[in-house]
Amino acid sequence: MLSRLSPYWLWVVLALPALPMIPQIISDPAAAKQLVHPTGEFAARFMIIAMLATPLMMLFRTRRWPRWLMHHRRHFGVAAFVYAALHLCFYLIKIGSLPAVLAEFGQFRIWTGWAAFAIFVPLAVTSNNLAQRLMRQKWKTLQRLTYGAAVLTFLHWAALKDWGGLAPALVHFTPVILLSAWRIWYWYLRPRPVRATA
Repeated sequence: MLSRLSPYWLWVVLALPALPMIPQIISDPAAAKQLVHPTGEFAARFMIIAMLATPLMMLFRTRRWPRWLMHHRRHFGVAAFVYAALHLCFYLIKIGSLPAVLAEFGQFRIWTGWAAFAIFVPLAVTSNNLAQRLMRQKWKTLQRLTYGAAVLTFLHWAALKDWGGLAPALVHFTPVILLSAWRIWYWYLRPRPVRATA
């Protein structure tokens, strides 16, 4: 069933959380305060889903659903960027002025978010087939920056409310942490059969 799902329907599903937010912020700019956190959460969730594609594909090679996720992981990555952009926009509306933004910028919980978004931008811009063809091997190197964005996103989330966001951040990122550790073990640390020499 998943393999037959049109990408257009997938985009509709990915857009569903944002649909009620747009008219809400248009009718009441003060609603930005309530919309900052959910947009950030959805940005992190979609990024996590995209990052799970490769290790899940390695674990469940014979299953169809990891292949579907692998095929569409770029959709989830772009959706993560869109929600991160909304998160940033709502944050700026909430703060209300450039001096206030600059006053907060030096705080750990703030600059980690800015740094994560700065990494998201080139990843999103090059998340297309043309960029992949033009950049060749450099495209894969650039896409590995996703791990840096993930670490910064985790720290940004965990540090909120005097590190009160640590528990929900751990709940969301634990699958990525465990599967990434397994992937490192699989490729670099697992015992290899010794080949007999003639």
